[in-house]
Amino acid sequence: MTEITVADDATRAEVLAVEERRRRALLDADTDALDDLFVESLVHIHAPGLVHTKTQLLEHVATRQAYLDIRRGELTVRVVGDVAVVTGRIVNRMRAPDGGERVLAGVVTQVLVRDRDGTWRFMSFQMTPDGEQVWGALPSEHAATEGDAR
Repeated sequence: MTEITVADDATRAEVLAVEERRRRALLDADTDALDDLFVESLVHIHAPGLVHTKTQLLEHVATRQAYLDIRRGELTVRVVGDVAVVTGRIVNRMRAPDGGERVLAGVVTQVLVRDRDGTWRFMSFQMTPDGEQVWGALPSEHAATEGDAR
């Protein structure tokens, strides 16, 4: 089995730079930049479960021009060969269909692949929106939170 590792500093910087380009391109509705950042077989799963192909996502961005702000929290970057998996918080401020605004926050998993020329491109994106935590925290989560408070 190929080893799964936390990205080294150089790889982390490369991947985070690609994420920043994606963020900026969404805010600018720059579909040419997005086209370059996504593999042809992209699977993009929006928070409500809507699944888009690359072509559909580019149409969505061009038509809706919904993104007003995108903030990312601390991101974890893990690497398996030429694949990087990025996980972390996201807060999107977007135009709403009724002309207002809405904010959607949650956690995202993004998968990037490094092509033959060394360029990282997104192949998958899935956002899980924040929701009701019906079970409460696990004992290990309480311990981690208490450790953070010290």
